[in-house]
Amino acid sequence: MIRVATADDAAVVAEIYAPIVARTPISFEESAPNEGEMRARILKTVQTYPWLVWGAQNVAGYAYAGAYRTRPAYRWSVEVSAYVCEEARGRGIARSLYAALFRLLCAQGFCRAFAGITLPNAASVALHRRCGFEPVGVFREAGFKLGAWHDTQWWQRGLRRNGAVPEETTPFPLLEPALVEELLRPDGG
Repeated sequence: MIRVATADDAAVVAEIYAPIVARTPISFEESAPNEGEMRARILKTVQTYPWLVWGAQNVAGYAYAGAYRTRPAYRWSVEVSAYVCEEARGRGIARSLYAALFRLLCAQGFCRAFAGITLPNAASVALHRRCGFEPVGVFREAGFKLGAWHDTQWWQRGLRRNGAVPEETTPFPLLEPALVEELLRPDGG
């Protein structure tokens, strides 16, 4: 049920994300990206990092990784996000997406994952805790949306043991297709 996103998933991904942008402070975007913008984001992301969707035909959620920061010493760390359509929440979809995403990121050589959660958001806090994240700090009144200031709590999770000198990471398209297929299976191969 989990697969790598393609440009053809842009419309449904935009549809899942739009109400989150429009009705909640969970995302600090103020205008929901349209299908074209989401297509561009997917295509750019998968040049380096995984972007996954849950569902063969009826996509119910997605998760992806991206650069944590732009300076070179951060290149072994990623920022991750997961979103699930409202009617499919609470079924373990985000947790399954994250598990597959983390297996792929480990295979690429990434060492740490970071996630920012707009507070309050009990469901996201519970998800990240269940997925092995630990809270590392709160940025107070980090964003103003929907008429109020919102705090952002940052979480981190190890992906693999850090060595004294890490090997360079592998861009996502250079992973062997058979390995990607294996790591996307629920048992992780």
